[in-house]
Amino acid sequence: MFKGLGNIAQMFKQAQQLQGKMSEVQEGLGQLRVEGQAGGSMVCVTANGQQRIVAVKIEDSLLKSGDREMIEDLLVAATNQALERAREAAAQAMTEVTSEMPGLNEAMSKFAAEDDSIDV
Repeated sequence: MFKGLGNIAQMFKQAQQLQGKMSEVQEGLGQLRVEGQAGGSMVCVTANGQQRIVAVKIEDSLLKSGDREMIEDLLVAATNQALERAREAAAQAMTEVTSEMPGLNEAMSKFAAEDDSIDV
């Protein structure tokens, strides 16, 4: 029943290391910039790795056209593209962090398996 307790200290140590690395990743993602474009780059939206929009650029000629519906559609398309790229960058960064600590996943799965075998 308590065989997994010896692994708990190691698991907590790895979890603390992971938490530190995750903080670093979050900070890095805040500095990362990705772009989404639409309308032949007439609309450009920039997002950071934390999936926040940080800039929007719309060409003057598009604004002067007065085609509000087209501007709105292009803005949505560019924003969605930027956010998708931000999600992909964040997922890649998280994968890199967790792949550096394979022992944590193993310890968690062992602990969960032993926890499931406890009779109440």
